[in-house]
Amino acid sequence: MSHRSDTLPVPSGQRRGQVPRDHSIYIQLLEITLHLQQAMTEHFVQLTSRQGLSLEERRHTEAICEHEALLSRLICRMINLLQSGATSGLELQVPLPSEDSRGDVRYGQRAQLSGQPDPVPQLSDCEPAFVSRDLSNRGIDISVFYQSSFQDYNAYQKDKYHKDKNTLGFINLGTSENKLCMDLMTERLQQSDMNCIEDTLLQYPDWRGQPFLREEVARFLTYYCRAPTQLDPENVVVLNGYCSVFSALAMVLCDPGEGFLVPAPFYGGFAFSSRLYAKVELIPVHLESEVTVTNTHPFQLTVDKLEEALLEARLEGKKVRGLVLINPQNPLGDIYSPDSLMKYLEFAKRYNLHVIIDEIYMLSVFDESITFHSVLSMKSLPDSNRTHVIWGTSKDFGISGFRFGALYTHNKEVASAVSAFGYLHSISGIAQHKLCQLLQNTEWIDKVYLPTNCYRLREAHKYITAELKALEIPFHNRSSGLYVWINLKKYLDPCTFEEERLLYCRFLKNKLLLSCGKTYMCKEPGWFRLIFADELPRLKLAMRRFCDVLQEQKEALIVKQLEDAMRE
Repeated sequence: MSHRSDTLPVPSGQRRGQVPRDHSIYIQLLEITLHLQQAMTEHFVQLTSRQGLSLEERRHTEAICEHEALLSRLICRMINLLQSGATSGLELQVPLPSEDSRGDVRYGQRAQLSGQPDPVPQLSDCEPAFVSRDLSNRGIDISVFYQSSFQDYNAYQKDKYHKDKNTLGFINLGTSENKLCMDLMTERLQQSDMNCIEDTLLQYPDWRGQPFLREEVARFLTYYCRAPTQLDPENVVVLNGYCSVFSALAMVLCDPGEGFLVPAPFYGGFAFSSRLYAKVELIPVHLESEVTVTNTHPFQLTVDKLEEALLEARLEGKKVRGLVLINPQNPLGDIYSPDSLMKYLEFAKRYNLHVIIDEIYMLSVFDESITFHSVLSMKSLPDSNRTHVIWGTSKDFGISGFRFGALYTHNKEVASAVSAFGYLHSISGIAQHKLCQLLQNTEWIDKVYLPTNCYRLREAHKYITAELKALEIPFHNRSSGLYVWINLKKYLDPCTFEEERLLYCRFLKNKLLLSCGKTYMCKEPGWFRLIFADELPRLKLAMRRFCDVLQEQKEALIVKQLEDAMRE
């Protein structure tokens, strides 16, 4: 059977963007090559993960790493060639390596999920993915998209560190989870008021969320966001996770191919959430780390930068429907002042843009001298009908497993449209009851949980920043969130995204997960996000692994420099 040329016109009756079945061979070869790359990574991890190596064995390990890098480059080129055939007429957005004008291998623009790097599948996991004849074009897109987004996170899930059962397992400082107050939350969730089984909790719920939970969310946000008036429960929609809320908003505010402006670096999970259903593009507003006359502090967001990004997007023919702000910012930890926030909202109003504000870290500010100002605390908004707030309990309360996210919007049409997603993404009735009981006990939250959580966050942050200072590693020093944005540029030679990826892989081989800057659409190679909201013993072990990797990287750079000097 001969293959159709990529340049042929679309046949009658076939929609543009639909892949002819003759092209399925490209898809299958592409998936096989991706799995070959994953299997190769697993093999090299096994070869190089041994502890206590002699000098000769370490040199042999370095040679293995060099061979891995060479094979990775070759496979990257194979993937690029196959992708050109596989994606002819199909809008796949896979973060495959691509070459820039200088020949550097770089990872594609769609970022991987925060703290959820490439998985290392077993061979048994690979077989079903090859049978792409059973998937629609859309199914193929989703399958490749999922595999490329959750690879290392899945490997971590299969091989987690445990102080007794698995001391050589992965330590995850890449996924933003607060593990500092599990004792408090476990105790609270076991109290008698949490245990309730009623008929209504076992039946289908209101798709917007149970009325009792929406009422409590409105009261909770009124109190902790310092809203000038009582918030309306009718403006609340709850779904199973705040990324579900973001994905639903992307669906109802944009048509496929339209986009949101997002200051970058930004949380990588939004890329997955906006792409999976909505096919919405996130257009980065790139922020620079260098301080200049116009950039008075690192990664400063200004209205001029928003204007420039909007103009550039429109010149490229892109339709921008909104602006996404994260406050406190992830991964930077910056908190927007009320004046700055108002300027961003006014910018959005001038251009008829929706504003989605993610405030999921609003109670994770651990410096008492810093005040977080919610957009809901403003007495008047430039365009209240197009301002939408997202919050959830995953970060502030450390219960990401509950899968709870809430939307607050004054726009009744938006609230109604997002409510439809409760049919697929609602929370169990029993979980809604527990969440309601948790949120309504503000005395326990104010007197027990928040003071303890802030103290433990502060102490963990103090430990991790002291370690970074001792290693002379620059970092973006902020007092909110669960993470530190660190600068490892001096360990990259040359300072490219390819070298950033190789350093990331070196961490991975030492069973340590971090998140690299490319994940957050950072324009500068060398930045990593490091989670510190973990128990001190595990954090100390993680930092020992961290130091070991940097020492290995430093020695490798010295050898490389000597070899370069000898060649000259």
